[in-house]
Amino acid sequence: MVRGVTLWHLARAIGETARASAPTVVDGLIGRLTPELCDRRLDVWSRHLLEQARIELRVEGLQNAPPGEAFVVMSNHQSLYDIPVMFQALRRRVRMVAKTELFKIPGWAQAMRLAGFVELDRRDREKAIASLSHAEAALRQGTNIWIAPEGTRSRDGALLPFKKGGFHLARSTGARILPVSIDGTRRALSAHGRRVHDGVAVRVTVSSPIDPRAVDPGSPDRVPEELIAAVRSAITAHLPS
Repeated sequence: MVRGVTLWHLARAIGETARASAPTVVDGLIGRLTPELCDRRLDVWSRHLLEQARIELRVEGLQNAPPGEAFVVMSNHQSLYDIPVMFQALRRRVRMVAKTELFKIPGWAQAMRLAGFVELDRRDREKAIASLSHAEAALRQGTNIWIAPEGTRSRDGALLPFKKGGFHLARSTGARILPVSIDGTRRALSAHGRRVHDGVAVRVTVSSPIDPRAVDPGSPDRVPEELIAAVRSAITAHLPS
């Protein structure tokens, strides 16, 4: 029987987040923070959150993401649990593009910036352009950049319209897009839901990379609809109809 234990999960999640973020802030201030250290802390943080919710994670298609290549990762977005799920599923250096509201949490915000997460403020065009520049630099240094092109969590699991920021990033850098489908996290915690359910099975499917310039070799400043459709189709192919 699935059991709602939201307060327990919330308390544990806050504790795990504090254990990851506090030393990250300290290490950043004294100059000993490294990407490898951030990777280890993100791994422990995300693994513990899934263990606490008893999420059964199954990953398919990792062979489509060869090591040594940095991708613009694009996935659907169903739940806050997508975040720890993706870190555990991909098993590579990943930093996400996150909405600016997450960077307003004291302590956690500083830790996110130090760890290399990219803040995106869609209400401020200049800041949004600067954010994509930071993401471009990270890609060129070998960090995979994860973007949910829907821009927010879907309430019913159906894909929302895609925003173009991630596609501009891929086109401008030449990085291939790695489509990823997440199925099941909304059963653990739905978008804007108030109840966490234990013991949910989650499947993550990694599809073949898509070269954004091969779809349309024209100007990198333009995002062809064919590219958006190709990524959307790859993600949808592994979601319930």
